[in-house]
Amino acid sequence: MAALKDAVIAFDLDGTLVDTAHDLVGTLNWLLQDEGHPPLPLDEARPFIGKGARWLIERGYTAADAALAPDEVQPRFDRFLAYYEAHIADESRPFPGCIAALETLKGAGAKLVVCTNKLTGLSTRLLDELGMTPLFDAVIGADRAPAIKPDPRHLLTAIAEVGGDPGRAIMVGDAGTDAGAARAANVSLVLVSFGYTETPAAELDPDILIDHYDQLPDACRRLLGGVS
Repeated sequence: MAALKDAVIAFDLDGTLVDTAHDLVGTLNWLLQDEGHPPLPLDEARPFIGKGARWLIERGYTAADAALAPDEVQPRFDRFLAYYEAHIADESRPFPGCIAALETLKGAGAKLVVCTNKLTGLSTRLLDELGMTPLFDAVIGADRAPAIKPDPRHLLTAIAEVGGDPGRAIMVGDAGTDAGAARAANVSLVLVSFGYTETPAAELDPDILIDHYDQLPDACRRLLGGVS
């Protein structure tokens, strides 16, 4: 896999690397129920994940027929973060095949970086809890970039953090925020079909769509010019 040496593979976190929906939606439902609103079914709320906790809260409350005014979001955001941090890995787990694929990419000389709209502290806490931190060369959350995905500066900051070249980089994600950042940064795009998105990943025009992490190393090699 010589094509992977010194390439940068940037990963979204929620819905791409780790199935975090139960803990994130569980925290949202804790907020809703604490205020007397009915909880949302997991399948209904999953697509709201990916644009950060504020977006999840705003969309969740709207879906629960309890839309928030702008000044009502921050207090709930603060409570959300406190509860979520205490329950960050209760049920969250890496997707099947993820760890093996990351180990293969890293073993072939690729630099791996997390590029997520989640806050960096929460991201590293989650990765620590799951024993995944040593696999990554850097974690660039929402607070470590000039703007968050789909702004290309988030992805470009992540690539630069590990000394990479956008022309030798791949964004691996699950949703429109990842696709938008990759396209605007002129970076190759792999999307997973099993993540959290309001628009099906296949409709976001990825360079390659994968259904399982077993397919990722070969997909990266193909995009970087290796022989498949």
